[in-house]
Amino acid sequence: MSDDSYERGKALSESLNPGMEDALRERYEEIVPGLARSVVDFAYGQQYSRDGLDLKTRYLATIAALTALGGQTRPQLKVNIAGARKAGCSQREIGEIIWQMALYGGFPAAINALNAALEVFDAETGK
Repeated sequence: MSDDSYERGKALSESLNPGMEDALRERYEEIVPGLARSVVDFAYGQQYSRDGLDLKTRYLATIAALTALGGQTRPQLKVNIAGARKAGCSQREIGEIIWQMALYGGFPAAINALNAALEVFDAETGK
């Protein structure tokens, strides 16, 4: 872990998912020391902040992958849908990328992901 990638990751993760590192630390530190810092450094500092793709595209790719992997990814899918919204993705873009994955992950995976997306969208409006 480099301090530079961690600091980049910390700034990005706090802008998209405030408190995520603290929540991960609180939940997992006892059984996996350093996990929270590693997630921030690797996922946000080394992956999401890389050159070559904009943040919206990275989030859409993540949502597609999590959708195709199926229902066991629901918690991560919801976090990434919320992050995608903060990165500028529209509800329609998210819906379309999820629906595209019906070809690869199947209809049940796509429907489950659409339901997760609706929960995120409803939370945005306080429904």
